[in-house]
Amino acid sequence: MLPGETTAKEPANNPVPAQKPGEKEKLDEAKAFYDNLTPTKKPKSPKPHNAITIAVSSRALFLMEEEQKIYQEKGLEEYVRYQLEHENEPFKPGAAFRFVRALESVNIQLRQLYPDSEDLFDIVLMTNNHAQVGVRLINTINHYNLFIERFCMTGGNSPIGYLKAYHTNLYLSSDGQKVQEAIEEGIAAATIFSPSHNMSVHEEQLRVAFDGDAVLFSDESEQIVKEHGLDMFFEHEKAYENKPLAQGPLKGFLEALGKLQKKFYSKGMRINCPIRTYLVTARSAASSGARALKTLRSWGLETDEALFLAGAPKGPLLEKIRPHIFFDDQMFHVEGAKEMGTIAAHVPYGVAQRHKHKPSQNSK
Repeated sequence: MLPGETTAKEPANNPVPAQKPGEKEKLDEAKAFYDNLTPTKKPKSPKPHNAITIAVSSRALFLMEEEQKIYQEKGLEEYVRYQLEHENEPFKPGAAFRFVRALESVNIQLRQLYPDSEDLFDIVLMTNNHAQVGVRLINTINHYNLFIERFCMTGGNSPIGYLKAYHTNLYLSSDGQKVQEAIEEGIAAATIFSPSHNMSVHEEQLRVAFDGDAVLFSDESEQIVKEHGLDMFFEHEKAYENKPLAQGPLKGFLEALGKLQKKFYSKGMRINCPIRTYLVTARSAASSGARALKTLRSWGLETDEALFLAGAPKGPLLEKIRPHIFFDDQMFHVEGAKEMGTIAAHVPYGVAQRHKHKPSQNSK
């Protein structure tokens, strides 16, 4: 007999108790009750596997510079004490705040058109804050009337496992190290930065701008530029014009936006769709633009506008677009966008990342 086996007469270890008559029906009834609970004043949150989940860190959503300074200089206990003493004082809006507002505006319009659909944005506050700080975050969210019902306060632990559990479509944080970890785990992520000055954005239309290479697409073409120069790059792109580029880290997020756009299109709202997407690339149109557009077409995707700048600065064009967020893999483009008032996010992916992010102090 093998270790752990029992004879037919021996009772098995930890036997599963038999359900009493009617117990299964009671469990099914209880599950149905909770599944059908619907708030009367607030809309019901979509189930994570149906929603487009946007995870945002607390320091991306709100300005917490003073609190972060206390944490770094005086430690965790003093940080928590300060938060508790100020828990009735709302934080000021941070870099991701207007982006989240725009997501909620799209949700309102989707619910009006499709009352029973769960194809919606679901915002999750993802923070490594300790639970004691949660009251101030909740008070702030209620102060601004944001619809954020899902919180993950990990108490200093990495959020990566939770991001996967929530089927996260996009993770925004002010902590570059955590963003790098997410990218390495195959999660679309970016480090978001506040602009040098506030610029007005459209309140009824979500506008998202993407760089192409190493953001929507892989970095294979950028590798050619770095290793062999522009002339070889142009020749390479012409030769492989009809071969789609491999996907980059944010391709899935563009795909999710396109899925929601089509719901508006089916209601005759292509022209006035409340979601608008932009490709803003340093590529030249004539010499290397066709491959980018054909790649999107091969994926069944599109952007509403495509801007090929042939190496010109992106900041002035972004100032005209006024996106809620702009994604780029190169920090000098992010810095240029910030200087012009655009909320920009760095995607740490591909050959442009010369150095790994240096480990930093654990941040909230």
